[in-house]
Amino acid sequence: MSPLAASWCRSAIHHKLDPEVGTRERIGEAALTERRTLHQPLLVVAAPVLDEMFRTVGRSGCGVVLSDAEGVILEARTAPGDAEAFCRTGLVEGARWSEAEEGTNGIGTCLFEDQPVIIQRDQHFASRNIGISCMDAPVHDPEGRLVAALDVSSCRADHGPAMAEMIASLVRDAARRIERDYFCRYFADRRILFLADDAASGTALLAVDRDDLVVGASRGARLRLGLGATARLDPQPLESLLGNGGAPSFDEAERTVLRQALACAGGNASAAARLLGIGRATFYRRLSKAGIRH
Repeated sequence: MSPLAASWCRSAIHHKLDPEVGTRERIGEAALTERRTLHQPLLVVAAPVLDEMFRTVGRSGCGVVLSDAEGVILEARTAPGDAEAFCRTGLVEGARWSEAEEGTNGIGTCLFEDQPVIIQRDQHFASRNIGISCMDAPVHDPEGRLVAALDVSSCRADHGPAMAEMIASLVRDAARRIERDYFCRYFADRRILFLADDAASGTALLAVDRDDLVVGASRGARLRLGLGATARLDPQPLESLLGNGGAPSFDEAERTVLRQALACAGGNASAAARLLGIGRATFYRRLSKAGIRH
């Protein structure tokens, strides 16, 4: 069964929604402020991406929306000329767009499936939503948990499947940028390693501490390395995680320190010894023991 068909089944059977009946829900200002405060770290990194996205698609009649994991819209960008249409449609801050409340829709179905979706006009479950087309992608926090949905929607009838596919690609890229920037901000005091970026797993990033222990992994990295999408990540050696190293070794650790000291000292053994706080003769003995020629 396709994600769209499955979503319609959930809407009708599980949520018991009537496509012709229902009112759009919207939380109050105090509750919205509370949610925005809770998600402030995400919103800080998402705001410039939303602004850039809107500059790209806004003139074509599209609006840019970011919801939380429950489908509540936290941020919205619309052009003044399109604001009335989006307000009438309910794509405004504070509106609730979970599948349980609105049936099949871009935000709610994206969050349920945890994958990018395109919901064209008449593919929406509720008849009040058939005037819009939605392109969505999920956003995950630095620990791999689903935290938001990025949505670009259009109320214009001339936006067909080709336009939707093009915009959907932009949405997926923007969602990965938000994840990347959120991860880097969260682990700002760690070394960040970039592994890969592809449509299947997204941006694969690792956060490594001073001892070369991996202390953080993005969702993309978790999927790529088989770490579990949201499992608790215990610190583990980088080389071991990447399958490049054996058991920890004092000899290898000392060899690394000696070579790093030499590199920092520009190859000067006396200066390297001083950096390590040992005598020059001791430094040479340790070089010999480690098999390092100098």
